[in-house]
Amino acid sequence: MALVEMVMPKMGESIMEGTVLKWLKKVGDPIEEDESVLEVATDKVDTEVPAIEAGILKEILVQEGDVVAVGAPIAIISTNGEEATDAPPAAAEATATAAAAAPDTAKEDPAPAETAPEGTTLTKLDKPIPGRFYSPLVINIAREEGISMEELEYIPGTGMEGRVSKKDMLAYVKARGQAPAAEINQPKAPQPAPGAKAPAETTATPQAQPAAEPAPQTTAVAAAKPAASYSGSSEIIEMDRMRRMIADRMVESKRIAPHVTSFVEADVTNLVNWRNKWKDVYKKREGENLTFTPLFIEAVVKAIKDFPMINISVDGYNIIRHKEINIGMAVALPSGNLIVPNIKQADQMNLNGLTKKVNDLANRGRANKLTPDDLSGGTYTITNVGSFGNVMGTPIIVQPQVAILAIGTIKKKPAVIETPEGDLIGIRHFMFLSHSYDHRVIDGALGGMFVRRVADYLENFDTNTVI
Repeated sequence: MALVEMVMPKMGESIMEGTVLKWLKKVGDPIEEDESVLEVATDKVDTEVPAIEAGILKEILVQEGDVVAVGAPIAIISTNGEEATDAPPAAAEATATAAAAAPDTAKEDPAPAETAPEGTTLTKLDKPIPGRFYSPLVINIAREEGISMEELEYIPGTGMEGRVSKKDMLAYVKARGQAPAAEINQPKAPQPAPGAKAPAETTATPQAQPAAEPAPQTTAVAAAKPAASYSGSSEIIEMDRMRRMIADRMVESKRIAPHVTSFVEADVTNLVNWRNKWKDVYKKREGENLTFTPLFIEAVVKAIKDFPMINISVDGYNIIRHKEINIGMAVALPSGNLIVPNIKQADQMNLNGLTKKVNDLANRGRANKLTPDDLSGGTYTITNVGSFGNVMGTPIIVQPQVAILAIGTIKKKPAVIETPEGDLIGIRHFMFLSHSYDHRVIDGALGGMFVRRVADYLENFDTNTVI
């Protein structure tokens, strides 16, 4: 029999913490290895966390709604299905330390909690803590509540190494709404030492006190946000968690990267005719749809190989050129939100492999079954605005990437066809490619040549290709 400590797993690069959404098991429940134990939300995806070993869920260490750092313990599993009687080494050591530090007078009343109940007192640090790490969730709450970074540095944190958690923020916001404006914008004034003589003005009688003029403000007081007014015909809909994250990321991307968009029109008649020839055959053979998306991805991969400086990211004044080509594809969810899983090492896959991967990611995305790894590590993204009937668009870059391609709808148009016998007018299939790129590192020449090269690969698609 042994006790195993289950920790918050690392769920993708740059993810530092997760929010516990729901426990799927309760204390005393048997658990199979790799069976889902709880649901966790990160700033990228909601996912289920599996058990690392089989046994019995002995103890739950974090509650639903808690924000937990990666690597922090979240539960204890008793292996072999036996009832646990011993604490794990880390827990036993912590218990022994706490027991040694406890006073001998066990009958004395416990000391009062250092912090007041949530929402009753606005508690602030005497000194700010500059440079402290704040999770994306905390930053989002601060932005929504109009809390500046300067004010954020005065908020006491109960998390690891004094970090501010979601619970700390919500308690502060509640107390902040009940506090005077001057108290919100200033740190708590130091209290006089016990026994010190009170200032004279505090002992004077009201009758002896002349009418005082208002003291000048020494700290800028944030102007109260005017209350919005809506008519009875308007409906107020609160953004869900994913919509909020999308909104924040879009604003952040536009702030970080100066966007430029180049447009190219491509004749994709060969591509359309080839797909019409193979889609029913592929559906019957593989049981899956053959869409245009893998064909677009194949062309993008070829163009990236020709122009590798498109496959980069920016870190300060450093350019990071990626050897792997991981293509993100925007997937529309039933809720109307978009999510961008990516195909790892897309340059190592043939057309059949790309087709199966595209279908897999699209299906799991719509069923909310994507993992954090599916959403991390992308180096270039495409989005198919044509699926909504749009001819072109100006997509926003997925940070920290530097470019994104929007695929427009395919439409029949009359066109001039050059032949050895002369020019003819014929019906061809055309589409627009809209390429948005970060002008800090991609100039118009590179951005324009890249999207033109993608169009060339689509126009010159070999109709003898076998899938």
